Amino acid sequence: MDLLPYRALVGGSTQGIGRAVALALAERGCAITLLARNEDRLRETVAALPALNGPVHDYLVADFDDPDHLARVVHEYLTQHAGGFQILVNNTGGPPGGPLLDAPVAALQLAFNQHVVCNHLLAQAVVPAMRAAGYGRIINIISTSVKIPLAGLGVSNTVRGAVANWAKTLANELGPLGITVNNVLPGATVTQRHTSLIEKKVATTGHSTQAVEAEMLKLIPARRFGQAEEVAAAVAFLASPVAGYINGTSVPVDGGRTGSL
Repeated sequence: MDLLPYRALVGGSTQGIGRAVALALAERGCAITLLARNEDRLRETVAALPALNGPVHDYLVADFDDPDHLARVVHEYLTQHAGGFQILVNNTGGPPGGPLLDAPVAALQLAFNQHVVCNHLLAQAVVPAMRAAGYGRIINIISTSVKIPLAGLGVSNTVRGAVANWAKTLANELGPLGITVNNVLPGATVTQRHTSLIEKKVATTGHSTQAVEAEMLKLIPARRFGQAEEVAAAVAFLASPVAGYINGTSVPVDGGRTGSL
């Protein structure tokens, strides 16, 4: 699982799962380029990354709300860094919760741009270097909702499913080039989003935080919430050479919550 020869572009990497992924890849020797919109947090995160055997970490400032600007930022970077990226981790914050029928069309369009369109633009940008190297790993952080939709997350369920099918199609096309495309599906993982969803449920039901969490834990065979580092470990494995024959699949990291194979 040595990633020393490789450079990774990691989206949404200043907090939560994205930050944990950047740390996990860096700990295995990978050089990291962080990608997020908050430059202060980017500076803090890049300073926290371990630099084993001397890889140089850096960052790019871009907002997934603006796909065109994101594409320009990455393209400009690649014109100055001929080696490109061998690992791409597509990750950005999930859409707000709520019933699908209540969602305005603009919410669906924004989520589609943030997740499908941005993923696609990033893949188009990085695949040429992966093709030249004969090695590539595209890993998408999605949700277990691609297997079973989650109640109260209408827009997220819709768009995450689109990402999963985009990824499967791309895996079929890129497999012959030595490039794999896989999805990691976090379950209930302790992040800012997880906390905000609990807070919203507390506000709408009037139940206590402890009661809401207890109900959630009943659905998880492991009887605990996941940690971002546990999701990151799955990403690091899929990014490594030993995972070269795993392609076009979705891997839940959810303590057994998802009720399907």
